[in-house]
Formats: sequence, structure tokens, C-alpha cells
Amino acid sequence: MNESIFHTLAALGAVGITCQWLAWWVKLPAILFLLLAGIVAGPVLGVFDPDAIFGELLFPVVSLSVAVILFEGSLTLRFDEVRGVGQVIHNLLTIGVAVTWVITAVATHLLMQVSWDLSFLFGALVVVTGPTVVVPILRTVRPNARIANLLRWEGILIDPVGAILAVIVYEFIVSGQAEGAIGHTIVMFGSVMVTGLLTGVLAGYVWGEVLRRFWLPEYLHSVATLTFVLAIFAISNSIFEESGLLTVTVMGVWLANMRDVPIAKILDFKESVTILLISILFLILAARIELSDIVALGWSSLALLAVIQFVARPAKVFVSTIGSDLTLNEKALMSWIAPRGIVAAAVSSLFGLRLEEYGYDFAPYLAPLTFLIIVGTVALQSLTAGPLARWLKVAEPAPRGFLLIGANPVARAIGTALKENGYRVLLADTNWESISKARMEGLSTYYGNPISDHADRSLDLVGIGRLLALSPQQELNVLSAMRYRSEFGHAGVYALQTSAQKTASEKHKASEQYRGKTLFGEDVTYSKLASLLSGGAEIKSTPLTDKFLMVDYYETYEGRAIPMFTINNKGDIDIFVAKNLVEPKEGCTVLGLAPVT
Repeated sequence: MNESIFHTLAALGAVGITCQWLAWWVKLPAILFLLLAGIVAGPVLGVFDPDAIFGELLFPVVSLSVAVILFEGSLTLRFDEVRGVGQVIHNLLTIGVAVTWVITAVATHLLMQVSWDLSFLFGALVVVTGPTVVVPILRTVRPNARIANLLRWEGILIDPVGAILAVIVYEFIVSGQAEGAIGHTIVMFGSVMVTGLLTGVLAGYVWGEVLRRFWLPEYLHSVATLTFVLAIFAISNSIFEESGLLTVTVMGVWLANMRDVPIAKILDFKESVTILLISILFLILAARIELSDIVALGWSSLALLAVIQFVARPAKVFVSTIGSDLTLNEKALMSWIAPRGIVAAAVSSLFGLRLEEYGYDFAPYLAPLTFLIIVGTVALQSLTAGPLARWLKVAEPAPRGFLLIGANPVARAIGTALKENGYRVLLADTNWESISKARMEGLSTYYGNPISDHADRSLDLVGIGRLLALSPQQELNVLSAMRYRSEFGHAGVYALQTSAQKTASEKHKASEQYRGKTLFGEDVTYSKLASLLSGGAEIKSTPLTDKFLMVDYYETYEGRAIPMFTINNKGDIDIFVAKNLVEPKEGCTVLGLAPVT
């Protein structure tokens, strides 16, 4: 049995990562591929039976995994991101939840012919959206910052709210609605809230002090935080059952907004762990679904999906945003994006199994119906939200632009050439004279240190997807590359080497991992480009045709030109870098620094 579990976990990890890669490749949420793979492996082929393999460990593992997922999401919730829209989030999590709950419960009762108690339980299960499915859609859709922040906060905070609401309804059901059931429910709600809030705040403060005062070595921060989260989740649940989800969420929000707590590396680690956990969880839960149960739901289940998508969600958004300054188009997009995710799947599976033991006829169909809503909302919204956002004109432009570190002559020349070819550029520098010249040349600028706290709050990176570190100061280039790698990824960070860097020995050079890819070739330095520009060289656009290819470009300039960028007929741009020089094809345009002939 142990060997079977070992092989199963290895296979789950491999299949899960394959699904994640496929989702990245086709730009769709990974949940679609994970659910499909789980259904194929479980009910279709019968090669994976989670209950038989994991036994009593299944639901404790699911619960702990959901706790880690919620904690990772709550670590990204900073109060300064929602100034001006905090009331909207409050409304979405209170009035909005009530609106969704009631509409869904009534529709479930009328369309599915389900008893009122299970209808309200199902309504509570699907009030959640969830960061595991919202965030991938936001990455693809790229709505404006207000919509993105609102949906992200809602998706993370509503998970424990929905889970607690479902727990309350469940407790009401199993109490038999006998005398005292309402009082029992009220006491339970208060106990869960008090336990979750107090334990979460206390845990967040204590662990924040541990990290801020470096009472642990830095290399233990990530692993120790994960261990502490699991421990606090278990302790909270032991104090009062089902309070753990709220506890870890409050703890994460507290740490995210506590001053001087180093959480960047913890976030990186947690994000990687969360991706693995989500992949395995969805495969396990999907494999537990019986296709016959989904078929037995009938057409009325699709009608219920339509009510949730076209009635409940818009009603929630428009009621919750009364009095806000959100535009009609912003409200419309928010009304469309509300995919259900891992918490709905996990909690519905857990409660369905428990209620089945109590003899409720519809209990076995709770999980299949929830999975149908998950697949329906994710598939519909992920395929249509992007075009809808662009049609409503509330989407950010594609991140094709460039952040240039430096407003010196080299940076201004490169910035001007990129701007003339339709790319957004933003130049950042602490030298006022250079910034003034850049502004006179019509370039967008930021006056200040690009790695300062002010830059973190003020730099407008909308539409920007790559960094070009073009300062003659090697240290600033390296620090900027390290700072913005989290924004643009390793593949989006480039740096121009200085003369000192070029001649330095390997042990005195910063690693490429930190400084970014070397711009324009091994022999190209800031001094060389500055000297050529001062000597009259210009950045020219040269189209490549069937009669004038890249080899002709090199022969024409006899090695005196420095190719920098190549743009294809679709507007995609590639950058010439050391060790991996691109080979432009016919139909491309080469931007290169060349002498005036």
C-alpha cells in the first residue's frame, strides 16, 4: 500500500505539472485541464481511486492543503491597494454574499427540486469564487487595476467566509432543526469568528515579530512559516472546529500589512507549493466524481448554472457597488468574472460524504453539482472574459512596453527608437537634467530611484513587460534587475554591461541570474554606445526582404553596426543579447545603432 501511495503521488505531481504547463501554453486556467485529467483518470479509466489509496488521510490532507492555499493568497492582500474601494469589498463580502446565497438557494430549490435545507447549503458552497481560478483569469484578461484588486481581494477573503457560511448551514441541518437549533447556530457562528480572528491576529503578530527580528536564520523563513501555518490551523480547529480557515487568512493579511516583515521569499516559496497543492487537489477531487451522478442532474443543472452566472452574480455586484465610483463597464466585467474553485470543491466533497451518512437523498449529488458549476463558470468566463474586457475598454494594454533604467543619452536614444515603433517606454532616473531632456524629447519619465519605496507605490507599469537596465552605474543595473525580476520574470530582465564589468574577472561579476541578460552582445558596453552616439551614429530601422537578409545587413555595415532589436510583422519584438543572438527572418525589421552614411 505504501508503495502504491508513493507511485500515485509521483504520478499526480507529473500529471498536475503537465496540466499547468498546458494551461500556460494555451493561456487558460489550469483548473480546466486538471479537472479533465482527474475525471479521465478516475471515473472514465478507473486507474485512480483516491478513497481506496488514501483512505482516512484524504480529507485531513485536503483541509491542510486548502489552509496553505488561503494563507498564500492572503499574504498578497495589502490595504494600500484598496484605498477608495474598501467599502465595495466589505459589501461584496457581506451584502453581496447574502444576495448570491439567497438567489442560488431559491433557484436550486425550484429548479432541482431539492429540499430547502440542502438548497441553502448548496448556495453557501458556491458563494465563493477563489484565488486559484480568479488569478489565472486576471493574468489573461488584464483588467484595470481597480477591477483586478477588487476581484483578487474578493476571491481570497470570500473563501473562508463561504466555508464558514457552509459550516453554519451544515451544523443547522445536522442539528435536525430541532428546538434550539437557531440558538446553536448563532453560538457557533460567534465562536468561529472570535476564535478565527483572535487566533489569526495573535499568530500573525507573533510570527511577524519572529521574522522581523530575525530570530530565525533567513534560510528557514519559508519552511518554518509553512510549518507554523499548519500548526496554527490545527490548533485553531482544535479550539473550535472549522475556525482554522479564518485563522490562517487573518494571519496572512496581518503579516502582509505589518511593517518591515520580510515576506518576499516566503511568497515565492508559498506560490510554488500552492501550485503543486492545487494541481494534486483538483486531480484527487475530480477523480472522486461519478459521471453517472453528473448525467443524473439533468438539464435543470444547466439552468441553475445560468441563474448563477446571469442573475446571482450581476445582482451581487450591482448591489455591492451602489454609491461607488466604479463605472458601468467596470461593474459589467466584475459581474461576469466569478469562477468557483478549490474551496467549493473540497467543502462540497466533505459535506456530501457526511450528509450521505445521515441519509439525505440529494447528498451524493452535492459534489457533482458543485463540480458542474466550477467547470461551467471557469470554462465560460476564461474563454470570454478577455474579449469582453477589451470590448468594454477596461483592459490594460498588453505588456509589450519597456521600463528603462536611466535617462542618459543611450537610454533616450533607445527609448525614442522603441516609441517610434509603437512601444510604450518609461525612463527612470535620479538625474534631473537627464529627466528634463527626456521629457523635452517626448518620453515618459519617472524622476526618482527606481528601487525606492516611492517607486513601488508610484511607478505606472501598465502595459510594461520588460526591463532594460541602461545606467552607466553597474550596481544600479544589478539592483534594478533583481528588484523587477518578480514583476517581469527572468526572461523579461536585460542589462547593458559597463566597461568595468566587461573587463572584470568572473569572480568579480554579478551572476547573470541577478544582473539579467547582457544586452546587444558580449562586446557592447555603455561607453561604446555613448561614444558611437556622440560621434553621430543613429538607431535606424532596416526592413529585411528576400533580397536583403541579415547577412546582407552585416556586410553592408562591415561590422560597424550594432543590431539591438528585431520586430516581426505581427509587432513582436526580440532583443539581441549575448550568447543567444536572434536570427531575424525575411519580413522583420531590425533596429540597430549604425553610422550615418
